[in-house]
Amino acid sequence: MSAVVQVVWAPELLGYDFGAGHPMAPLRLELTMELARVLGLLSPDDVRLVGARPASDALLQTVHEPAYVAAVHAASDRGTVDRARGLGTDDDPVFRGMHEAAARIVTGSVEAALAVWRGEVEHAVNLTGGMHHAMPGAASGFCIYNDAAVAIHRMLDEGAQRVAYVDLDAHHGDGVQKVFWDDPRVLTVSVHESGHTLFPGTGHARETGGSAAPGTAVNVALPAHTRDAAWLRAIDAVVPAVVREFSPEVIVSQHGCDSHIEDPITNLGVSIDAERLAAMRLHDLAHEVAGGRWLALGGGGYAILDVVPRAWTHVIGIATHRPVDPGARVPEEWQEEVVRRYGRRGPEHMTDGESGAFRPWAAGYDPSDDVDRAIRATRAAVFPLLGLDPEHD
Repeated sequence: MSAVVQVVWAPELLGYDFGAGHPMAPLRLELTMELARVLGLLSPDDVRLVGARPASDALLQTVHEPAYVAAVHAASDRGTVDRARGLGTDDDPVFRGMHEAAARIVTGSVEAALAVWRGEVEHAVNLTGGMHHAMPGAASGFCIYNDAAVAIHRMLDEGAQRVAYVDLDAHHGDGVQKVFWDDPRVLTVSVHESGHTLFPGTGHARETGGSAAPGTAVNVALPAHTRDAAWLRAIDAVVPAVVREFSPEVIVSQHGCDSHIEDPITNLGVSIDAERLAAMRLHDLAHEVAGGRWLALGGGGYAILDVVPRAWTHVIGIATHRPVDPGARVPEEWQEEVVRRYGRRGPEHMTDGESGAFRPWAAGYDPSDDVDRAIRATRAAVFPLLGLDPEHD
């Protein structure tokens, strides 16, 4: 196995652009990759940097309905609105070239997944990916094609028997869950803000998988304003236990950083430091249970300057086994570029100054705490289906 990490990036991937004023601005990706570059994380000694051509319709149709793919083509080529399929809504406005832009993201994730699965690289990163809301027959929540689902499906076609998908976005990973709801080969785990306060309104503890795959959907629905210690406690209380029990051959994780306290469209209160620690935990789990096979994807994150570049640069650093010191200063070269584009400086350090300390679940349960009640609901709903003891494991 090569020690080189595959990172998906090319200027063409900036074409996924819903237009001025839309929260998912491609600048967030450009600033991230520039920060990673100036920090020395994209050295060819460590990283195989690859672009992505548009995925074929046949590949897209392993997950998406042919009629939907045709509708995306029509929207992309002729501006045809199809609101029944989510095309032309406020969340997913139509733009010329949208099919090609979205299909490139799919290829990036699929080729990264296959490189990991085939042992060509140990880890891979596609920060343009993580479009977890796209459904088989509809766009949803800024997502046109579901690259994560297509990538997982492709690994299954290549012979994978157990794939774990762990989603840390503030929003429920509903599209990936939907695709694999009845597939016992795929474990989907989502730690997110409760659907009672945030789109898409799903991801409750009682959603545990279909009749053919009970226990393979795991959802931790957290109350609004959950902060670092409780967020990390929730991850600790659920994710390692279910992933270890499932014993995946590869881990795919989605690192939407819209859980951050400064994100403009969500209601959690997490720091860069907690997000970095969660990424490290998933990296370590991949080494523990999956022979190191790990694909890390991007996702949500709408504090374009102050959060996304730092959060995702940490993911790249972890994947390359060259983690960035949280106390490091943000390089002046990057700040100069930010000032040129934004008219102000970005954050000065790669940390928010938070410790990342939390009380592990093994230390006990507080029935008066809203987060602990949410965690307990998940453990009670799904742990027995996986052969785990909700009181002790």
